[in-house]
Amino acid sequence: MRAAVYSDKGPAHEVLSVVERPDPEPGPGEVRVRVSVSGVNPTDWKSRTSPAPMVGPVQIPNQDGAGVIDAVGDDVDPARIGERVWVFHAARERVSGTAATYSVVPADQAVSLPADVSFDQGAGLGIPFITAHGCLFSDGPIAGRTVLIAGGAGAVGHAAIQLALRAGATVITTVSSEAKADLARTAGATHIVNYRDADVAEQIRAIAPSGVDRIIELALNTNLDLDLAVIAPHGVIVTYATEIAGDPVIPVRSLMWPNITLRFALVYNFTDQQIADAVADISDALAQGQLVALPDHHFTLDQIADAHDAVEANAIGKVLVDIG
Repeated sequence: MRAAVYSDKGPAHEVLSVVERPDPEPGPGEVRVRVSVSGVNPTDWKSRTSPAPMVGPVQIPNQDGAGVIDAVGDDVDPARIGERVWVFHAARERVSGTAATYSVVPADQAVSLPADVSFDQGAGLGIPFITAHGCLFSDGPIAGRTVLIAGGAGAVGHAAIQLALRAGATVITTVSSEAKADLARTAGATHIVNYRDADVAEQIRAIAPSGVDRIIELALNTNLDLDLAVIAPHGVIVTYATEIAGDPVIPVRSLMWPNITLRFALVYNFTDQQIADAVADISDALAQGQLVALPDHHFTLDQIADAHDAVEANAIGKVLVDIG
């Protein structure tokens, strides 16, 4: 098979290459997916540049993808061969990510994809939608609650808008431009605020006079003052990303007095139950035709370094790598 690989950490164009590798075989409880489209997420390039040790001497990157199961291991129903699936966590503590002709994953990490849902959309589901789901629901139901979602044009924000509205929440989202506001609208958002406005807190408070119950945050250091200005007593701030600017100073009294919960979320360490709940809800929403995708940017496998660089440069929309 053809696969993108790296054996050293570093910049995309210095360490990524496309090579021929033996076709992998599924072990017990695993399936092999012939990948059609591979999705690129921020953690894919961050893993490639982080000082953490590699799982093996050679790594095939990318966690998410979509394709067709073409082989199964022991303890997996052979009837799954030929099934269209979306894949998540393919490279989590494994060397066989989705930037290759084939990816082998545990069977429950290859989820049935409805016939009317494209591989492009399927490849963009995993990490963004599971992250969004865990952030939204780890502190209980959100029906009738008001949720503030930072960055409604980003992959996780766009997913969170859709899942929150589907669950019966009132959604407010922040963006930085009218073009990004349009993307948030495609997800169903109606309460959209430009976070660059000087009166952004006042605008959010006008929509939610009693404060917002839950905040899904991607830039805690930058936005903590705003979050504290609009959060309701007993509210929850959930942050799922880190900033180059560094870690925030935690204002203990400002959080303690109104009984605010500050939660940190990393999808790769979600519990099995969190992931199962997310996959079930995402699958149900897909089956009902309730999810929309971000605009996509396509790269070939030979352009894998360009694809990673596009995500690192904060490309607006979803970056996809066409495999086969």
